[in-house]
Amino acid sequence: MASILQSSVITSCSLPSSRRVIKAAIHLPKLQNISLPKIQTSRKQQLDHQLLILENDTNTSSTKILHDQQQQQQCSTHSKAIVQLYAVLEAVSDRVEMHQNIGEQRNNWNNLLLNSINMITLTATTMSGVAAVTSGEGAPLLALKLSSALLFSAATGLLLIMNKIQPSQLTEEQRNATRLFKQLRTQIQTTIAIGNPTEEDVKGTMDKVLALDKAYPLPLLGAMLEKFPAKFEPAVWWPSNKGKTQSKKMGKMDNGWSEELEMEMREVVEAIKRKDAEDYNRLGNIALKINKSLAIAGPLLTGIAAIGSSFIGNGSSLAAFVSLLAGSLAAAVNTFEHGGQVGMVFEMYRTSGGFFKLLETSIESTLSEKDLEKRENGELFEMKMALQLGRSVSELRALASKSASFRMEGVDIDEFASKLF
Repeated sequence: MASILQSSVITSCSLPSSRRVIKAAIHLPKLQNISLPKIQTSRKQQLDHQLLILENDTNTSSTKILHDQQQQQQCSTHSKAIVQLYAVLEAVSDRVEMHQNIGEQRNNWNNLLLNSINMITLTATTMSGVAAVTSGEGAPLLALKLSSALLFSAATGLLLIMNKIQPSQLTEEQRNATRLFKQLRTQIQTTIAIGNPTEEDVKGTMDKVLALDKAYPLPLLGAMLEKFPAKFEPAVWWPSNKGKTQSKKMGKMDNGWSEELEMEMREVVEAIKRKDAEDYNRLGNIALKINKSLAIAGPLLTGIAAIGSSFIGNGSSLAAFVSLLAGSLAAAVNTFEHGGQVGMVFEMYRTSGGFFKLLETSIESTLSEKDLEKRENGELFEMKMALQLGRSVSELRALASKSASFRMEGVDIDEFASKLF
């Protein structure tokens, strides 16, 4: 009987459409009562697990989307800054060409005006000499006198204009502007090459361009720099740092900076102030005084020669002597002033003084920033200062040590900080 029952169950599992399925199903209710709660619990766990996975995927997707948006915003900011820097770079390259071309033009002015005025002066002097040895008071003597006086007067007028604009000084200004704009162009290219420029980089670059435009203007009328200032002042071609607030000091010395390096930079500033800047201020004042004296003497001498030439032939040899002497001296003074390019020498001292002032400003503004992370790397900054002064890093440290010892003894340092100028 048991064997028959067993065979019937087996047959019912294999033949679900027969009646034996019903007979075999008599044993299933117990299985359903036992397994159904497990199936419901398992399905609930699966649903909870799926909901948890879906929630995690949603949070992950939201975080990823937010991160992507932030990344896109940063990329958009960087790309905008790069586009702006390229626009500034184009303007800077254009200014390089402008200053270079105008510098060549003004150098030609200096040569042409110098040669023309000297030829006019020497011609007028020769006519005065011929008029002095001409006998009688006829038309030849009158023509020589008038021609000589007119030529001397023309030379006086041209000298006044030439001494006012100082073409040699203008040429030196354009040379310096060309060099500084080329330097700025290189800095912009380096910023773009390094990558990740910011709006502050764009603003700083714009400020530098405008500061250079103000320091070395192109127009002659209205915006031209004063060629004979009351006092020698170094050139300033960098933007002012006024109005910038300094951060609070955070943490220990880091980012390549140490207390010894800060003391070294302070001593370098003291050496520049007490030796280099002071010496160039003295030389600049001397060049300014010489240039003023020559600018006054040239037109004054040609004016005296013009007056003297008009009295030649009236029985007075003194007039001829004054005319000849003043004309010759005027040619010599004019040659020394513009041929020797005294105005260019003055501008060279003014720019050199500005270079030392820029070094002082750079070091002082860097040390005044208390947040070390916002400073330029200390080792890199030290290397840059050494190169700008024409020294190695070890020589710069030796200079700082020497400056400190001399200052403690109350003695002026006997060595210039710069080996370039």
